[in-house]
Amino acid sequence: MITIIVTTLGIILASWITPKNKLWCISIVNSSFIFLLSTFIYSGTNNIIWNHLSLSLTLDSISTPLVVLSCWLIPVSIMASINSLSPNSINNQRSFILYNLIILMALIVTFSTSSLIIFFIAFEATLIPTLLLISRWGMQKERIEASYYFLFYTLISSLPLLIGLITIYNSNYNTSLISSNWNPSLIVSPTLTIFCILAFLVKVPIFTFHLWLPKAHVEAPVAGSMILAAILLKMGGYGFIRIYGFFWESLTSNVSSALIFFCCWGGILTSLICITQTDLKSLIAYSSVSHMSFMIAGISTGTEWGLKASIIIMIAHGIVSSALFALANIFYERSGTRILLVNRSLKSIVSLLPLFWLTFAAANLGLPPLPNAMGEILSFTSILNWSLISYLPIAAGIVFTSIFSLSIYQFLNSGWSHKWNLMNSSICQRENLTITLHLIPLFLIILSPNLIS
Repeated sequence: MITIIVTTLGIILASWITPKNKLWCISIVNSSFIFLLSTFIYSGTNNIIWNHLSLSLTLDSISTPLVVLSCWLIPVSIMASINSLSPNSINNQRSFILYNLIILMALIVTFSTSSLIIFFIAFEATLIPTLLLISRWGMQKERIEASYYFLFYTLISSLPLLIGLITIYNSNYNTSLISSNWNPSLIVSPTLTIFCILAFLVKVPIFTFHLWLPKAHVEAPVAGSMILAAILLKMGGYGFIRIYGFFWESLTSNVSSALIFFCCWGGILTSLICITQTDLKSLIAYSSVSHMSFMIAGISTGTEWGLKASIIIMIAHGIVSSALFALANIFYERSGTRILLVNRSLKSIVSLLPLFWLTFAAANLGLPPLPNAMGEILSFTSILNWSLISYLPIAAGIVFTSIFSLSIYQFLNSGWSHKWNLMNSSICQRENLTITLHLIPLFLIILSPNLIS
């Protein structure tokens, strides 16, 4: 892990001395090299609980897929941003790449640290570069308001987590994820538990804590939306899994019942909101809230199936939501708007866009054998095993998710063609490659689910 972090630092330095005409290609190649390095950490992680152990940095079967997903996404998001960033000044372009690489470095530390204190620091370290991505390269003037929402929701929810971690540390108990062998029931109270999980519920986010997410997604540049949806939201799920190990008894006896009920019905309400959306990026953002709510409900059951389901859902949703935002950006760059009605039937004659939209819409609704279906079947099974009363919200959530996922495909790839929604040219090779790089890991997981489970 230290090798990957040092390599990332070297790439940050290289981006500031690279000639202007080679900046994007060298940055993409260098960041792809980080992904190549990260693939080697898969060896042994399925057979050993903790692997690649070093000073405060380690990996297991939960964190390894998230580290690899982070290293894979950064070059893809940089590639998707070339068209919109190329007209800017060279320093502006270098700053954009710098912030993406800083986010990558913080993500690697977040997913690989064994100390909850270092985890909190790295968890919050992604705040500033993400805030700058939204505020500097956002779409409209509303990006400032979106930045305020993102900043204050994150800060206000993180303060209770910091207080909780300090309380645990001052009680002379170890905050290491590996060597913690103390009895949680002796020091953990429901109040301390809620304090520590609040930051992760906001970061995921679940319903009622989600107001910052659609604003941030809608106003962020394409790279910001892809990173937010694919990685930063998964930090909340990963943190919730780690905290669940510390507060298992308190969560299962005091908090889980209310949280499962709340997340299941929140997922339904968010799916209903998706059906009413007219903004393409806002619709995709709200769908993330729906999926993550059911994912948190699965973890809260405290079962092995719920845990495995959460990992599969996080990885599969990271790939699919990132692809949907990349596809939405292709339409936005040509039509200048994200309104579904204006983008209706926006396609060219010799384009793969309808096939891409159909594949990822089917993945978003959880159609077998796509990995989203595997994760959701395991998650729903663990929730139903907890209580059969949850059948109603789960069934309604499946129906509404199918409706809005297929509605995206129908709106954008069918209907009459008008003068304003005919593409002047087909999608370029770079855009085809960006979407193909989302398809490859999706099909690899279908062929070998053990990569993430």
